Amino acid sequence: MMRVMVVEDEEMIRKGIVMAVDWAALDCIVVGEAANGEQALAVAEDCPPTLIITDLKMPKMDGLEMVRRLREAGSRAYVIILTAYDSFAYAQTAIRLGAVDFLLKPFHDGDLENAVLALQKRIAAQTAPQPEPLPGVKPGPKCRYVREAMVYLEQNCGSGDLSVGQAAAQLGLSEGHLSHLFKKETDMTLGAYLTRCRIQKAMALLREGKLKVYEIAEACGYRDIAYFSGTFKKITGTPVMDYLQSCRLAAAKRYLLESALSVSEIVARCGFTDHSNFSRSFKAQLGCTPSQFRRTGKAWL
Repeated sequence: MMRVMVVEDEEMIRKGIVMAVDWAALDCIVVGEAANGEQALAVAEDCPPTLIITDLKMPKMDGLEMVRRLREAGSRAYVIILTAYDSFAYAQTAIRLGAVDFLLKPFHDGDLENAVLALQKRIAAQTAPQPEPLPGVKPGPKCRYVREAMVYLEQNCGSGDLSVGQAAAQLGLSEGHLSHLFKKETDMTLGAYLTRCRIQKAMALLREGKLKVYEIAEACGYRDIAYFSGTFKKITGTPVMDYLQSCRLAAAKRYLLESALSVSEIVARCGFTDHSNFSRSFKAQLGCTPSQFRRTGKAWL
């Protein structure tokens, strides 16, 4: 829950913010209010806020000086600025001091609530676990937009209609700007990352062994199975059918060692066409029959 302090010299505006906003619905609680920066410093010392909503121009001490002193004292509170001054100089100073949003007076119903919700969404994105990078991605921290783009592509890579433009629109950026950021921080284009997401998903589905290859291709956004097969080999270095065969044999080895299933039952579970096909493939890779492997617990090659 966010602890909110409201700092505003106009009492009507200050009370309106404190009383009219449904803070509980925003998972917030107002822990203090002040009419100027000096009062705000005392309030913050007694009950440190995590969010400060403050006017700029106030008697005794203005909002910027108050935030500066709080920063010097170690406060890391988020700051939303309320101001009637659409000044670039003020904005520059406020940003340097960590302001996360500006609301120009007079603001409308819902503006402040939307600013708080946007802040909470940003915090959630920053604190969420970073996605496990795919092979080929340059290591190191990634900015919020790149992290969100990676998650969006991973979650939606099964759509054959997914495009770089859609990912950029989802994040509110131009396609060119997002592409530049992504390439700079990952050493990979967005299109290349999407391809790797799709192939990683295909590999996971192949290991599960529940779908046919053409069904896996469709589930990963590929309508042309020949194109899917070519892309799979290019990314993994292994033909898709060879990878599928290795997955089936790995599953068969586990069943032989860890279960009491008959060889015929294992054949059916692992997706082999028949017993003889399974035995030939098994012996070609491991140098022994399935029964011999079950007895000895090891390959002969």
